[in-house]
Amino acid sequence: MIMNEAQWIHVATSAGEIVGTAIIVVGAFGTLAAFLIGLARGKTSRATLVADFRSGLGRSILLGLEFLVAADIINTVAVEPTIESLLVLAGIVLIRTFLSFSLEVEIDGRWPWQKGGSDEKTSRAADKQR
Repeated sequence: MIMNEAQWIHVATSAGEIVGTAIIVVGAFGTLAAFLIGLARGKTSRATLVADFRSGLGRSILLGLEFLVAADIINTVAVEPTIESLLVLAGIVLIRTFLSFSLEVEIDGRWPWQKGGSDEKTSRAADKQR
């Protein structure tokens, strides 16, 4: 059986969706396992364990969303380039981008574009103390 280009692209997007979903599921169960193990050992405070759980879960969701968005873009642009499918893609990308930014703020406690500024402030404060 010979597959044409559209079928190969569909297989690739399906693979991207499966990988994205698997990352989210494995990340969720992995962070849950780490949380429960830490809770059972009792060596780390509950607040730290909860913060680590939320951070790990958020990071796995972010990575999974990146794969899902990439698969949606490939599928929409390469397979079904209609105005309706492009509008649906735009909505999906906007929603997932909002989720990504929200998770980034939840995990790091600051906007993504503030990372460089806070590092510079920290290094300037350390230089002043010397």
